[in-house]
Amino acid sequence: MNTTIQINNEYNSLDKLLIFLSKYSDYTCSKEYDIWEIRTDANGQMEQCLVLKKSGMHAVKLYFTNENTVKVNYIIPNKMMHAYFGKSVKARQNIIEIIAGVIKQALLAAPQKKAFEELTQVVQKAA
Repeated sequence: MNTTIQINNEYNSLDKLLIFLSKYSDYTCSKEYDIWEIRTDANGQMEQCLVLKKSGMHAVKLYFTNENTVKVNYIIPNKMMHAYFGKSVKARQNIIEIIAGVIKQALLAAPQKKAFEELTQVVQKAA
């Protein structure tokens, strides 16, 4: 699940957006390196993103695609839970992995969508 949101000029950096989200939301917000999608900048350094956490299982990752546009992606912030419940990126999967993935997605789809919508509404306050 992902979406893009146009935000005001006054929140056009990660630090300014972090201050806004920390002040106006009840959720935990932190600035972290993007370990979910290994994005790098022009110098080859890992880029940073904001993580707005609802719980250990539900969060959104925010990063700027251009000056005033923020991309919002659903993530599982806990690294252990992400390894177990996250989407598999293996090129080939056996039948058990495929079936387990379908079952996990069926069980987690509704709570993930609800959490994503709640967290996206918080980010839209900066628009």
